[in-house]
Amino acid sequence: MSEQDTVRPTRSGNGAAEDTDERGSGLVERTLANLSVAWRDVAVGAARTVGLSVPEAAPDDSRALYRLMKECLEARGGEVSARGRAAELGRRYLELDTDGRRRFLEILAREFACDPDRVQQAIGQVQAAVDDDRRLAAEAGLRRALVPPRVKILTQFNALPDGVKFLVDLRAEVLQARGDDPYMRQLEGDLRELLTSWFDVGFLDLQQITWHSPAALLEKLIAYEAVHEIRDWNDLRNRLDSDRRCFALFHPRMPDEPLAFVEVALTGEMAASVQRLLDETAPEDDPKDAKAAIFYSITNTQRGLQGISFGEYLIKQVVNHLSHELPQIETFATLSPLPGFRTWLDTAPEETIDALVEDAERKALARLSGQDNTRAAFQVLLARANWPDDPAVAGALQGPLRRLAARYLLARRDNGAPLDPVARFHLKNGARLERINWLGDISAKGLRQAAGIMVNYRYDLDDIEANHEAYMQESRIVLGNDAHRLIKGWKDADGKQLRRMA
Repeated sequence: MSEQDTVRPTRSGNGAAEDTDERGSGLVERTLANLSVAWRDVAVGAARTVGLSVPEAAPDDSRALYRLMKECLEARGGEVSARGRAAELGRRYLELDTDGRRRFLEILAREFACDPDRVQQAIGQVQAAVDDDRRLAAEAGLRRALVPPRVKILTQFNALPDGVKFLVDLRAEVLQARGDDPYMRQLEGDLRELLTSWFDVGFLDLQQITWHSPAALLEKLIAYEAVHEIRDWNDLRNRLDSDRRCFALFHPRMPDEPLAFVEVALTGEMAASVQRLLDETAPEDDPKDAKAAIFYSITNTQRGLQGISFGEYLIKQVVNHLSHELPQIETFATLSPLPGFRTWLDTAPEETIDALVEDAERKALARLSGQDNTRAAFQVLLARANWPDDPAVAGALQGPLRRLAARYLLARRDNGAPLDPVARFHLKNGARLERINWLGDISAKGLRQAAGIMVNYRYDLDDIEANHEAYMQESRIVLGNDAHRLIKGWKDADGKQLRRMA
C-alpha cells in the first residue's frame, strides 16, 4: 500500500510511537487527572448548592473514607448532595497511591458487605413461610438482604461525568488486587454484575474508524492495539487505507472510549502472512475487487470489562456490514496468532512429539541441531537468530511444527475447552479451524510465541450457527481441509486417531 503524503504528527519528537504499554499508561494517567479535577468541581458545586462544606481530610484517611462511604449510603440531603458526596469519594480515590487504593477497596469490600445476621434472618423467614404470599414476600426480603450495601455506593457513580468509565477502571484495579481475599472477590463480582447489565450488546454502537476520525480516538487506537503493535502514524494510515476497514464498539456512557475494535484487510484471497498484509510498500488494492475480508486484529480495550465479551457481537456486526457494502466478498476469515504454542511445545509429552515427527524429519533435525532428542532439537533450532532465513532449518522445521501446531489446537483444558485462548474465542463464535500458516508472523513476538505460525479461522455464513452448536453442545472442533490433512493418519500417544478429537 502506498505511503501517503499527509500524516498526522506523532506525539514523540523523533516520529516514532512510544512503547504500547507506556502509551496506554499515559492515556490513563491523563484521564484520571482530568477526572479528579472535574469531580472536585462537582463536589464543591454540590456542597455550595445545599449549603455544606467539602471536608478537607487527607485522601488516605481511612476513618474519613469510611464516614464518606457511610454518608453516600445514607443519601441524606437529596440527589444533588448525594452526587456531590459520590464525586468527593471518587476524587479521593483517584488521588491515592497504590497502597491507599488498596485500603480504600478493602474498606468498601469488608465494611459494606452483606450483613450476615440480616441474611440469616431473611432465610429463616423464607423457611417459616406458611403460604405463597408470605413465601414470596420473604423471598423478596432475602434478595434485598443479599445485595451488599456497597452496590448502592457503586451505583451512585453512574450519575457522574465519566462515572461508568471510572467503575470500569475500578474493576480493573480490583482484578489486580483481589488475590485470595474473599471480600475482594465479592466486590469484583458486584462490579462485574453491574457492568454486565450496563454493557448489554443492545446498548452498543458499531462505528467505522477512518483516517478522518478525531485524532484523540486514533491515538487510543494506537495505544490499545494489543495484537500487532501500530508503530507510528504512518503505520496507522496504512491500516485505514481504502482497502482496509476498522470498526469499533462504543457505549453511550463512554462515547470517547472504544470498548473493542477489529482491523480488517480486503484481499483477493485468504491471507497467510501478517507481514505481507501490513506491508506499507505493497500496492493499494481496489476494495471492489476483494474476494476476502481478513480479520487480522481483534482487541478488547478495557481490562475492567474482562469476562464481558463483545467479540462475538463485533465480528457478526462487521460481517453483516461488509456483506452489504461489498457483496462480492466470498470469504470471511481471520489471520490469528497461537499465543501458547511454544509454551505447549516445551511441555508436551515426548510421546506426543514423537508421534507427529517422521523418522526422516527426526534425523534432519538431529543433524542440524546436534541433539538426538526431538524436543531439544526444536529448542536449539528455534533459539537461533534469524532461523527463518536459513532454508535448511526452516525446511526441516516446517512439516513437524505445522502438525504439532494442529495437535496443539486440538489440546483441551480440564473442562474440555481448547487450550488455546484464541481458538476458544473463534470456535465458540462459530468459526472453523481452516488453515495453519507456516511463517505467518516472523516478528520477534510471533517467533517467540508460536515459531511464526498463524491460523486462519473461517466464518462461513451458512455454517456459523451449526459450528457454534457443535462446539457448545458436543465440544467438537470443526476443521477445514488443510487442518484435516495435517492430522490425517497420525496417532496420539494413546493410539487414538487425532481426527477423532475434532
